[in-house]
Amino acid sequence: MKIDLTGKTAIISGSSAGIGLAAAKALALSGANVVINGRKEDTVSAGVSAIKALAGDVRVEGFVGDLSKRETADELFAKHPTCDVLINNLGIYAWKDFFESSEEEWDEFVSVNVTSGIRLSRLYMPKMIENGWGRVIFVSSESGINVPADMIFYGTTKTAQLALARGLAKRAAGTGVTVNSVLPGPTLSDGVVSMIEGSISGTDQKVKDAADAFVKANRPSSIIQRTATVEEVANMIAYVASPLSSATTGAALRVEGGIVDTIC
Repeated sequence: MKIDLTGKTAIISGSSAGIGLAAAKALALSGANVVINGRKEDTVSAGVSAIKALAGDVRVEGFVGDLSKRETADELFAKHPTCDVLINNLGIYAWKDFFESSEEEWDEFVSVNVTSGIRLSRLYMPKMIENGWGRVIFVSSESGINVPADMIFYGTTKTAQLALARGLAKRAAGTGVTVNSVLPGPTLSDGVVSMIEGSISGTDQKVKDAADAFVKANRPSSIIQRTATVEEVANMIAYVASPLSSATTGAALRVEGGIVDTIC
């Protein structure tokens, strides 16, 4: 089985690091031209360089800006008016008690995690439907099903993504455009690494060991009993983005190591 995205263009929000960057690399290695996005010029430039080093025969461009803002999304669309694969990966997370979270924090989580995907899908899906082919992927989370008590605003927005993706899949029925969600679990992304490095500072514990210990202690239902790598999540994204996944739409595809203890 060969994933071939030659000639396709993919736009990945929030992709200057972590799962987003890993997905961009996977798509570029499959032949897609990619547009990556982040809020800082230096990290976007570094991401572009990293992808070009892996897949120099495809077009790689960067777009700097906060895509939770309407004007920034409009600017992206003006510069890149069409794409074949849209990956709504932009997202933020935090641990905070529900009763200590402010309305402003809730507004930010909804704007970044949900509204950005709504806006980009509204911009790019009509042309996909017109062309008779397209892929829209929301990077949600197992927390959208297994909502953590200490991350309710994060889990709520991830549940909203699942509903949005399912509804959009139905809206695009019969058009050749598929819409799916990918649900990572605890993943050794750059943000998680930074968080763990802070927690183990002054000890001789390794980041990977500390991350895996966190999974065992806080997500005991995990079957793999470890964190996933960003590449493992990106592999699923690359498949769903490809022509090979043409019969998969409206699905919530888990890459969470079996944490969610349901059969379907």
